[in-house]
Amino acid sequence: MTSAPYSLMPEAPEKKYWVVRGSTIHNRGIFARIDIPKDVPIIEYVGEKITKAESTRRGIALGEKAKKTGGAAVYIFTLNSRYDIDGGYPGNPARLINHSCDANCEAYIIRGRIWIYSLREIKQGEELTYNYGFELETWEDHPCRCGKPNCVGYIVDRKYWKRLGRILEKRAEKEKKIAALEQRAQELQKELDELPPEKPAAKKSAKKAAKKSRKKSLAK
Repeated sequence: MTSAPYSLMPEAPEKKYWVVRGSTIHNRGIFARIDIPKDVPIIEYVGEKITKAESTRRGIALGEKAKKTGGAAVYIFTLNSRYDIDGGYPGNPARLINHSCDANCEAYIIRGRIWIYSLREIKQGEELTYNYGFELETWEDHPCRCGKPNCVGYIVDRKYWKRLGRILEKRAEKEKKIAALEQRAQELQKELDELPPEKPAAKKSAKKAAKKSRKKSLAK
């Protein structure tokens, strides 16, 4: 989310630009009902204004719920250094806007309120998306399914893309080395399994030789 370059509070658009539909990105999404011009306010992200402490508490609780039930969406939006907005209730359809690595919208904070603006012209039927701007620390918890050619695979702020790329590159190299070692171990095990068993005749000959050696020693 970005601090807005606008000084005036936007007015609610006269036209309803959006409609809720099923999304290939995740469950449901918001789609353009009509063509949307560039740089216009589309919808406000509304919800309960909560402190950072309460925001953390709710985030942890929802995380624990997700572990048990497999689903518990978090719709908490950072507002400023002291407060967040919890938009997780039906009266906030903007919560259904999905993340994309190639977003056509942006969320702006304007005088303590959050507005979703169009970054470019959006055609009727196109899904509205913005970058959620998640921190890098939790990247593994948030895989991205936007399907865009420039998708980085995880939901993180664009400013972390290069660092995430280096992390993924190092991980891939490590996994490649481990796979090579495992392959070599399998090859060695196969070579051991293919070794011919010791012949019984050889064992008998060895026993006979040992007996002769003992007899000679006794004779002396």
